[in-house]
Amino acid sequence: MYEERTTLWIPKTDLGREVFEGKILSIDEIFETGRKIKEPQIVDKLLPNLKSDVIFIGGSPGKGGGIKRTPTKRTARMHRSGRRYNIVALVVIGNGDGYFGVGKGESSEHREAIRKATENAKLNIIPIKRGCGSWECACSEKHSLPFRIEGSEGSVKVVLKPAPKGIGLCINDEAKKAMRLAGIADIWCKSFGNTGTRSNYIIAIFNAFKEMNRMKIPGEAMPEEEKEEKKTKKKKAETKKEIIPEETIEEAPKENKKKTKKKKAKKQVPEEAIAPEAEAESEEEIAEENIENSEAGE
Repeated sequence: MYEERTTLWIPKTDLGREVFEGKILSIDEIFETGRKIKEPQIVDKLLPNLKSDVIFIGGSPGKGGGIKRTPTKRTARMHRSGRRYNIVALVVIGNGDGYFGVGKGESSEHREAIRKATENAKLNIIPIKRGCGSWECACSEKHSLPFRIEGSEGSVKVVLKPAPKGIGLCINDEAKKAMRLAGIADIWCKSFGNTGTRSNYIIAIFNAFKEMNRMKIPGEAMPEEEKEEKKTKKKKAETKKEIIPEETIEEAPKENKKKTKKKKAKKQVPEEAIAPEAEAESEEEIAEENIENSEAGE
């Protein structure tokens, strides 16, 4: 039934139509633009080599205690007609090369719950940054994480650390399924809280990968949109600077020369420009001084 739906896909969103028509050929283009995937068939077409695995989140009690793990979790509620069961499944998907998703599905049947979970996992698929962040290895291969990350869900907290090549997956058995599908070969893990609830444990790992995608790694290739934004910011900064035209630059020194000439003209006053009244006053002063000197001699 599920195969018939994938072959007879009629896209309902703009993104689905662009993928169906062949305008978008890579899923990285969708992640760079930040558009939301609302149809699982988009992922089927762009990532045909996806693999899926079911996380054993359910369990039934055994005779001598303990729990026998089951792929689905079944809960019952009482009704007038009797007990009604609800089945929950948790599925992880990935291509083993840097793409990973987690989905949860609910139904009254096992098969339908797993199908819904796989569809939701495809809608939640994300890229994963890989590298070699261990000081013990320091190789340039993508076999581990680039740095230490943390994630939490409910009471569970997970700390994932990069490990050197050859260590392997030092993590819980159910979480190994997620790491293999994500394309990680070596890792250290430390967990806190009630990790027996495997659904919270796997979702905490998924949240840690999400937080890692928000961080930038030095030397990482930038998307085209960020490059264009930086170019526009530089252009705006250049236009804001006041650039004086050549005409104003040439006229400015001429005006300054005129002002300096006027100042010099005020300081160096010629003798001809002295008023005759000032000469008369000086002659009267000389006459008065002669009279005073003659009186003093008598």
